[in-house]
Amino acid sequence: MGISGVRRMVERRRMREPVVPEERYETLRRRIVAILKEGALSGKDLSGRLRISERDVYEHLEHIRKTMNKGAYKLVVTPAACEKCGFVFRKRGRMKKPGKCPICRSESLADPLFSVERA
Repeated sequence: MGISGVRRMVERRRMREPVVPEERYETLRRRIVAILKEGALSGKDLSGRLRISERDVYEHLEHIRKTMNKGAYKLVVTPAACEKCGFVFRKRGRMKKPGKCPICRSESLADPLFSVERA
């Protein structure tokens, strides 16, 4: 590659416009609440829709659960269930999907679902 080829590469790099982040008019947690008012979704579905990690989704859901109980709406959690034996994780305090079923030790579990409904 000669000098003219290097110059062209440098000019192309300079001509690129900087990436501008998408403009948000509402906070991420408000977007999550708005999405969950439409219907029940799993943490994985929310992370795909919002383009954030599943781990971040669960952190936001935990905060939403603490703050929503004071208002007109509440976060409703449909618990995870074992697809093999049917065990339902009713008393689980964490938002994340459990690793294994305590009864049959199966790892085939249905994700917990989240929705927002009027209190």
